Amino acid sequence: MEKKVFEAILFDYRDGVGYITLNRPDRLNSFTQQMHDELREAMDFLESRADLRGVILTGAGRGFCAGQDLGERQPLEPGQFRDLGEALEKNYKPLITRLRALPAPVVCFVNGVAAGAGMSLALACDLVFAVQSARFIQAFAKISLVPDAGSTHFLPRLVGTQRAMGAALLAEPVSAEQAEQWGMIWKCIADDQLQSQIQTVHTQLTTGATRAMAATKHALYASADNTLQQQLDLEIELQREMGMTEDYREGSKAFREKRKPLFQGR
Repeated sequence: MEKKVFEAILFDYRDGVGYITLNRPDRLNSFTQQMHDELREAMDFLESRADLRGVILTGAGRGFCAGQDLGERQPLEPGQFRDLGEALEKNYKPLITRLRALPAPVVCFVNGVAAGAGMSLALACDLVFAVQSARFIQAFAKISLVPDAGSTHFLPRLVGTQRAMGAALLAEPVSAEQAEQWGMIWKCIADDQLQSQIQTVHTQLTTGATRAMAATKHALYASADNTLQQQLDLEIELQREMGMTEDYREGSKAFREKRKPLFQGR
């Protein structure tokens, strides 16, 4: 196991799986510049690992992430304005882009409220579980802002335009159960099942064919912009690549021998 000492996040790396826990529970894990800096360093580490098999992301305490910590910003004087696009360009755009591009599954466990950019962060992950008490909130309309950090991309693609409009324009909370019904997340789980579900996913990542999972992630995201012919060509390319892996050799051998495969992520 490898650990890096941070403050605004907790970070572990074991069995090829990176664990990121947003760690400002007294502020519902809201984003600060320090948190962004530490997340950037954690991403540097993950991207450098040839043995990366997956990432598990969650929050400390009773919330997942309440979005940007507005208390970190100085109040504006009369006549003053702030370039809010600067923080998005510097911090959020690189974070969301790098998460989506990681060559391994990123699994998010929403353990409480996910609001604003916190909701965007969750939706940027490849697979999302949420405890029953969790809530997803696009609260930007309440402070005269536009949903950001990727929400205007993720939300309509996941739930459709009307539901995305309702959530964004009216700033109404979406329960975990509703999020599952809408297809916003993969699964709603009981609050007391959080740790056991994290352990289950850890086992699935460390024993699964994670090279194939990464290729599947790439193919599914590419399909949004590809024509059918382009997607068929991509499938040919990726399947050709997968056929050259040790995991495929092991998987097909195990299938013939009627046993569980021992995948190595190679």
